[in-house]
Amino acid sequence: MASASPKSERPKGGSGPVGPTGSASGSAARRARIAELRAREQRHERRSRALVVTAVVALVVALVATGVFVVLRASDRQASAKAAADAPIPGVKTFGTFTRNHVTTPVQYPQTPPVGGDHNPTWTPCMGDVYDQPLHNENAVHSLEHGAVWVTYSGKASPADIKTLSDKVRATPYSFMSPYPDEPGTITLTAWSTQLVVDSATDPRVDRFFTRYVQGPQTQEPGASCSAGSM
Repeated sequence: MASASPKSERPKGGSGPVGPTGSASGSAARRARIAELRAREQRHERRSRALVVTAVVALVVALVATGVFVVLRASDRQASAKAAADAPIPGVKTFGTFTRNHVTTPVQYPQTPPVGGDHNPTWTPCMGDVYDQPLHNENAVHSLEHGAVWVTYSGKASPADIKTLSDKVRATPYSFMSPYPDEPGTITLTAWSTQLVVDSATDPRVDRFFTRYVQGPQTQEPGASCSAGSM
């Protein structure tokens, strides 16, 4: 008589053994979520960097453009100022070349006041000196040779004109001033071989004459002394 095989009993309440499958699927989901969040963050960072780079590039371009504009404007202003400074001064007369010998006798000059020619070995001090008496032509012409501007005035000049011109001369080395009763105009500005006659010290050409001709291109002996002395 055969014996019966023992029956294995299945645990109640389930269809099979419970393993680690459930926890594994949860971990995979979490890893996928984390990866997605990281990818999203990286995309955001890339966009942010791109925006920053774009903004920096735009700022640099704007700064460069502004710098170029400022430089061009400054260059234009300098060119305009130079053109204005180089423009002819209306009314200025030039007289060509003159001899420059040192003499101790009076000289007959063709211009009044004289603008150049032979002259005395001693020059009139012209470092902003203002004289209240007429000067010897021969000494004043020597100062013109050194690049000074000589301001003269007749009895037609007003006290205000004389004061304005005196202040300007005193503030300007290589200039000097004196009365000149015989001059035909009211106020005369003289440099070597160059002259301008004006009616008023406020004439804007006065400043332009000083700017151009005090130690200007007409100077025969650039850098020569204008203090007291003789050659």
